Amino acid sequence: MAAPALRRRPQLSEDVAGRIRAKIMSGALASGSFVRIDETAVELGVSATPVREALVSLRSEGLVEQVPHRGYRVGELLREDIEDIFWLQGTIASKLARRAARVITPPQISQLAALNTQLRQAVSRADTEAVEGCEFEFHRFVNKIAGGAKLAWFLFGAIRYTPARLYASDPSWGEEAVRSHDALIAAFTFGDLEAVGDVVRRQFADGAERLIAHRHVHENT
Repeated sequence: MAAPALRRRPQLSEDVAGRIRAKIMSGALASGSFVRIDETAVELGVSATPVREALVSLRSEGLVEQVPHRGYRVGELLREDIEDIFWLQGTIASKLARRAARVITPPQISQLAALNTQLRQAVSRADTEAVEGCEFEFHRFVNKIAGGAKLAWFLFGAIRYTPARLYASDPSWGEEAVRSHDALIAAFTFGDLEAVGDVVRRQFADGAERLIAHRHVHENT
């Protein structure tokens, strides 16, 4: 079944790269497999040009390699690579959260609680798209409170490697995300900077473990 067509706009090749990147990270595109430009274009409902541009970009990231006369092949992704990616995400996000904890106000804590209620409801409905959106908005709000636009920019670059839809479609991950947010809100309420940092780091460590486990199952089926 073909995926929904992507919107046509100047950043189309970036959107295509995001789709392919997510497939590589999740293991849907296994190491050593070839990404066929024409097939991918049909699947995503785009022309071959943005797919070709996306693969050039992914090549610069080390996710694919160009094989003469054969096209683009998915590179090797090690367990250590995934751990490193999520360690970086967790380290940056933890610092931003601790910074937010120093200035967060009771009304902002209430807004975070409301956002987590929306996430809880989305998880209970098994609404994958809503779960993904609510999770993003929760952390975006924390980062907005923290300030530090440059640091947030680096975090945004790092989270490109997180296959968000994979997590959002997993009910157990959704339930864990809600619990983690509850713990983070409690830590914000008490002004416990150490607990704030720990909660955020654990969430990203859990993400790494889940992705590694998912890829292991995918590779052995």
